[in-house]
Amino acid sequence: MAIIATRRSVLAGAAATGLLPFLRRRGAQAQPAGLLRFGLSSYPPNIQPWANSGTAAATIKLMIYRGLASYGTDGQLHPELAESWSRENDLTWIFRLRDARFQNGEPVTAADVKWTLEQVASEKSTAHLRTEIRNIERIETPDDRTVRLVTKVPLVTLPNWMASYHLPIISRQSSGRDFIGAGPFVLKSQERGSSLELEAFEGFYKPGLPKLKAIRVVAYADENLRVAALQSGDVDLIEYVPWQSMGAIGDNPELKLDAVDGPFMYLVFNGSKPPFSDARVRRAVAHAIRREDLVKAAFFGRGSPMAHLPISEDSAYYNPEFKNGWNYDPALARKLLAEAGLANGFSCNFLSTAQYGMHKDSAEVVQQHLAAIGIQATLNLPDWATRVAIGNRGQYDLAMMGTAADSNDPDGLSNILDGSLSAAYVRSHGLRTPRISELFSAGRAEFDEAKRKAIYRELEKVAIEEAPLVGLTWRSQGYAMRRAVTGFQNLPGALTFYSGLTFETTALG
Repeated sequence: MAIIATRRSVLAGAAATGLLPFLRRRGAQAQPAGLLRFGLSSYPPNIQPWANSGTAAATIKLMIYRGLASYGTDGQLHPELAESWSRENDLTWIFRLRDARFQNGEPVTAADVKWTLEQVASEKSTAHLRTEIRNIERIETPDDRTVRLVTKVPLVTLPNWMASYHLPIISRQSSGRDFIGAGPFVLKSQERGSSLELEAFEGFYKPGLPKLKAIRVVAYADENLRVAALQSGDVDLIEYVPWQSMGAIGDNPELKLDAVDGPFMYLVFNGSKPPFSDARVRRAVAHAIRREDLVKAAFFGRGSPMAHLPISEDSAYYNPEFKNGWNYDPALARKLLAEAGLANGFSCNFLSTAQYGMHKDSAEVVQQHLAAIGIQATLNLPDWATRVAIGNRGQYDLAMMGTAADSNDPDGLSNILDGSLSAAYVRSHGLRTPRISELFSAGRAEFDEAKRKAIYRELEKVAIEEAPLVGLTWRSQGYAMRRAVTGFQNLPGALTFYSGLTFETTALG
């Protein structure tokens, strides 16, 4: 029987024998000028502009779309399609648009902004930020360059929403699934499950940008192959550097590593049914886990335990009194199970993914710790796209998750904590958190910084008791690249997944 060698099997064998650099040298030399080859961690389930389908999709969206605002390498809000914004009063924000064009050549106007926000907030919308945008009472467009947003309640966080990669401004000339953005690159073609080809948008509003002529995105779901492709010169830049490879990459004079702390791992629950509809059971899980074991097993020490909500110690909103809110205490965990009528334990299914080692390794450690208190969790490890779909449908009991907050503001945690939002794989399914929802609303409506801090302190206290999620670990998040790559930068803290914004300034020296 003939044996057909796949591209992946050849690469894997070559990497193991050290021959991969020789196999790829000719291809690297033939690389067209101005083309960057980027190794993505998974092929995006979709790149719909207002959907949340994971960080790989977000990276592609940051190439082809832009919103009213965005973030700079300093971690601060920066103007984007809006050249400025201001607060007229507690209920009114005014955005002034710059002279910019969509990728069909048409100007970005206030009418396009109004149309975008109306699509996101519509009754049939499945947009990630639908609930948030429905807080806008009306959208006024006094002229083509001015958008006036009148909100139902005060919203100090509205500019942050306008910077989300889930809320790009799309041309109202778009139809069906053909969305027209205003980003620095145009999607020209894609090979489903494998690669995407993008070209520079010559009409991008920033003079001299983008610096690249094109980007070829290749999905390497196998993290070892992703690293091997970089080491061999098959790609110029990769995301999701495996933690076990960070040391070797940092020591390689031909490569450079750019890693930041900010993302985190956590557990979510199906709160629509027993046993995880009971807060005592969720807290039992929280106290059953020795987080230092996860840091060692999944992140090779490049992280730190997190037994509280993911609020960094660098944040002005950090409360040290909650640092050990979910401390490792198996005796307390068993006591809580007994109080919930589950002294003999129970069985459940545990959703994770084998596509990312950090998810699989973290889940396996948690599985062992849960078994020690009588919870027998059966792992389900599909690919990432399937894991997202299963999570969105709530077809699990317990699930491993990893992400970063939507912003460095504490309201950026509402995406994973607020049970009043529509179903999404990033937060617990069917688990209502009315007090937490109220406190998030209060925090958004409060412009006094001291009062906001008090609100979020109360929110964290409630969350420790109700455990709508369980924090596990902080983790280092890395990009790695050839020395010739300049201008690409890993954004700080929770904004690491916005680093795709810097593809506009990326170049090959």
